[in-house]
Amino acid sequence: MIDVETSTALASVEAIRAQFPALAREHHGKPVAYFDGPGGTQVPERVAESVTEYLIGHNANTHWAYPTSAETDDILARARTAFGDLLGCDSSEIVFGANMTTLTFHLARSLGRGLGPGDEIVVTELDHHANIDPWVDLASERDLKIRRVRMDPATGCIDLASFEASVNERTRIVAIGAASNALGTVNDLAGALGVARQVSALTFVDAVHSAPHLPTDVSALGCDFLVCSAYKFYGPHIGALYGRRELIERLSVPRVAPAADGSPERLETGTLNHEGVAGAMEAIDFLASLAPGESRRKSLTAAFTGLHQRGEFLVRRLWDGLAAIDGVRLYGPPPGDPRTATVAFTLSDLPSSQVAASLARHHSVFVSHGDFYAATVVDRLGVAGQGLVRAGCACYTTESEVDRLASGVREIAAGS
Repeated sequence: MIDVETSTALASVEAIRAQFPALAREHHGKPVAYFDGPGGTQVPERVAESVTEYLIGHNANTHWAYPTSAETDDILARARTAFGDLLGCDSSEIVFGANMTTLTFHLARSLGRGLGPGDEIVVTELDHHANIDPWVDLASERDLKIRRVRMDPATGCIDLASFEASVNERTRIVAIGAASNALGTVNDLAGALGVARQVSALTFVDAVHSAPHLPTDVSALGCDFLVCSAYKFYGPHIGALYGRRELIERLSVPRVAPAADGSPERLETGTLNHEGVAGAMEAIDFLASLAPGESRRKSLTAAFTGLHQRGEFLVRRLWDGLAAIDGVRLYGPPPGDPRTATVAFTLSDLPSSQVAASLARHHSVFVSHGDFYAATVVDRLGVAGQGLVRAGCACYTTESEVDRLASGVREIAAGS
C-alpha cells in the first residue's frame, strides 16, 4: 500500500476502506474501483446510518414545542457548528441549501438587488458553470458587465495578467473557484482575493472541488462568501454556503414574510433537507476521525493535510502511468504543481464516453467523462466534441486501483 510518511497519525487506507460498504460492490466479477469522486464520492456506513436514524427517530419540522422538533433544531444547530469547524467560521454564518448551484443563483439574485448599470462582475473560464452562469444571468437582468478571465490551455491555469486586467474600480463581485473540478488546478486564491480587496469588490469562492482535498479557512482567506457540497466529501446531496454575517444580515433577500430574518436562516428558503444535513454533519465527523486531535477543527486540518499528501503520491503514480501510454494526452498542472488528486485526459481521438464505458465494462473502473459542467474549459482545450476522461482519487483509493486504471487505458489504447 501507500508508503507515505505524514506529520499526522492518519488512519490507514485499509481502515478507511472498511467503513465504505459500496467498496464491496462487484461489476462483471471484479471489485469496483471508484474514480468518480469529483462528481460525488461514496459514503461511509456511519453517514448512511445517520440519515436513517434521523428519519426514524427525529423526523419533524423546526421550532415547535415537542421533542422531535426540538431534536431537529438541535441537529441543525450542531451541523452548523460542524460546518463552521470545517470552513473556519462561526456557525451563524453557515447557510444550507439543495446544492451549490441553487445557493449561488439565490445569492446572486440577492446581491443583484444592490447593483446597477455600469457595475461589473469578474468570472473565470476555468470555473464550473455554476460559478459562471448565475452571474451571467444576473448581468443580463440588471445591465451589468461581465469580465471573463482567460484560462491558459497549455497549463490549465488562470491567466494572472488577464485576472489583474479584469479587476478595476467598477468591479463589484469577483467569482472564482478554489480548484478546477475538471483539471484539478488549485488557484492562487490569496493573490486573487487580494486583488479584489484592493477595489473593495465582494468575493465569492466556489470550493466544491477543493473542500474534499484541502483544508479550508475562510477567515484566513478573507473571502466574503464560499460554497461547498457535502456529497463531494463523503456526505449526502446538500450544499452549504459561508457568508460573512454582517453581509447576510444586510442583503435584500428574496424571502417569504413570516420566515426568520436573522443570519443564516434568512438565506434559506423553505424546509431544509434535515436528514441530509444530519448526514453531512456525520461526514465531517468521519473526516475528523481520520486524524484525532484536540478539537474537531484541528483534527480536520490534520486529516486534510495527510490526505492531500497521500493524494499527491497517487496522482503522480497515475499521471506517470498514463503519460507512458501512446495516444494519451494529459491536461492541467503536472504533479508537483498546486493541484488536487484529479486527473483529466483524452485517448487518441476516442470519445471520452467510449473510454469510460470500456473501463467500466472490462476493468470495473468507474470514471466520469464529458465536460463536468466546466464546458468552457473543455472548449478552450479544443476537445468539446470528444470530452475529457476524469479520474479522481479519494480517501479510499489504493495504489492497485490506480495501476488497474492505467492498465485498462493501456489495453484500450492497444486496441484503438
